[in-house]
Amino acid sequence: MMERSIARVRTSPRAFLVAALLVWIALYQLLSPASEALVAVLPVMRDSDLGAALQFFFYDTPKVLLLLTGIVFVMGIINTYFTSERTRALLAGRTEGTANVMAAGLGIVTPFCSCSAVPLFIGFVQAGVPLGVTFSFLIAAPMVNEVALTLLFGMFGWKIAGLYLGLGLLVAIVSGWIIGRLKMEAHLEDWVRNMPRMKATTGANVLTLGERIDAGLSSVRQIVGKVWPYILAGIALGAGIHGYVPEDFMAGIMGKDAWWSVPLAVIIGVPMYTNAAGVIPVVQALLAKGAALGTVLAFMMSVIALSLPEMIILRKVLKVRLIATFVGVVSAGILVVGYIFNAVL
Repeated sequence: MMERSIARVRTSPRAFLVAALLVWIALYQLLSPASEALVAVLPVMRDSDLGAALQFFFYDTPKVLLLLTGIVFVMGIINTYFTSERTRALLAGRTEGTANVMAAGLGIVTPFCSCSAVPLFIGFVQAGVPLGVTFSFLIAAPMVNEVALTLLFGMFGWKIAGLYLGLGLLVAIVSGWIIGRLKMEAHLEDWVRNMPRMKATTGANVLTLGERIDAGLSSVRQIVGKVWPYILAGIALGAGIHGYVPEDFMAGIMGKDAWWSVPLAVIIGVPMYTNAAGVIPVVQALLAKGAALGTVLAFMMSVIALSLPEMIILRKVLKVRLIATFVGVVSAGILVVGYIFNAVL
């Protein structure tokens, strides 16, 4: 069956794309009535705390999975044009400033996460990419990724998604530029600094549409298969907040009037290990309960951009002082973002 499906994709790729899009749209239209119907058949009152929490869970779980599947498939196709070799070649030899902006932009459309941090870092150093430019890429890639933007758009609309895009790019660009200005190359591990330099090349990458679709389906299997437990955990937590946490309580600890809420959100977020798919349902529930937008954005950015596992992985190539500088600079940028948007919104 799988072999026949793959053969169909390769022989009629355009027909496959049209059929997949129609099925996706049909399923998305069924989300709201299906979630209400599921709650209706259960022995709970729809207006109760448990009923509200269950409806949130039944609606958001397939919604997030559908959005994630769709965008990962599309980005899997787009990513066939942006291999790691091409990314290094585009950044190698660029001047700082312009290169920081380009690196942050490439971070949005390239399929790299914290698990890719060490091989990516080594490849960038070997290609002669400046240290600050490398950090702009490594900050933007996990924080301003296609999954985060798509889920934010689906749950909150284009204004919040665009706001997050602009803020994330700004933090990545400025943080990378500052790290570059600090001239901390001496705080790379010795074996990294002593590696022979290699010329980055774009290489040939001629694929058929069917092969690119195969790559998109492979991305769905790998990424959705990996993150779905985090999605369920995030939505379950969000459902609990949505159904049981009083609005006054959340507004009191994460509202605009609590000056300490932004640094607390960053302190809580940094050691956490999750991704955009897992944290966005929590963000949705916090905002619905009265948390301030700037505080919630600071929490989300710190969770995605400064995860503890990524710091542990980067320790293989960076000395402690450079890691501490990286965390400090990015955290400061996130704090500024949180305070500014709590002040103006």
